[in-house]
Amino acid sequence: MEKELRYIENSEIRAAEDSRDVDGYAIVFNTLSRNLGGFYERIEPTAVDGVIENSDIMALLNHDNSRGILARSRFGVGSLTLSADEKGLRYTFSAPHTALGDECLEMLRRGDITNSSFAFTVAEASWEKQEDGSYIRTIKKFDRLFDVSPVYEPAYFGTDVKCRSFEDFKAEEERKEAEAKAEQERIEREQREAEEKEKQEKLDKYYEDLRAEYQDVLKRDETADNS
Repeated sequence: MEKELRYIENSEIRAAEDSRDVDGYAIVFNTLSRNLGGFYERIEPTAVDGVIENSDIMALLNHDNSRGILARSRFGVGSLTLSADEKGLRYTFSAPHTALGDECLEMLRRGDITNSSFAFTVAEASWEKQEDGSYIRTIKKFDRLFDVSPVYEPAYFGTDVKCRSFEDFKAEEERKEAEAKAEQERIEREQREAEEKEKQEKLDKYYEDLRAEYQDVLKRDETADNS
């Protein structure tokens, strides 16, 4: 399965002023995303059912674990707490007393970090084509969550999201459309050929009847001449 990243706008991530607690939303349910490069996306609340208990999820800064981690949830247990409510998947942790934890707190309190991103794979999703030619992907079930990350700026900000499942779906839709177009053209061609054939048959019959009538006239003339 393809690992994907999504940037959550208006995720309301914040750091407490009187403690090292951080909380925000890693996922927002039933909200249409911005254009991700030809498609939009929404996430159903059922998408996270059972996923936390089956995932090893880290809280990172900018999806980067090279400097360490901020917190961790191992199959639902650990220093990272994740819980689903009506809005989405909320995450909370106490920033560690490390350079990374101090940086995260300072950047959140100053407003340099205002949103979150998360990494995932998908188990079940559906696609729907819109009248304007764009698509809506509805994620019904995540396979795994890998991390939730306060981010300065998403890696794909201002660019198209690379999504293999979208490319595969779009290619399949284009193939079906091409086949349907070819089939329609075949039907229309056969209809034209049938119409042309019918016209030719009518024309042939007209001339055949005309020749038969002419032969009858000739025969009557010959009979008249012989009598």
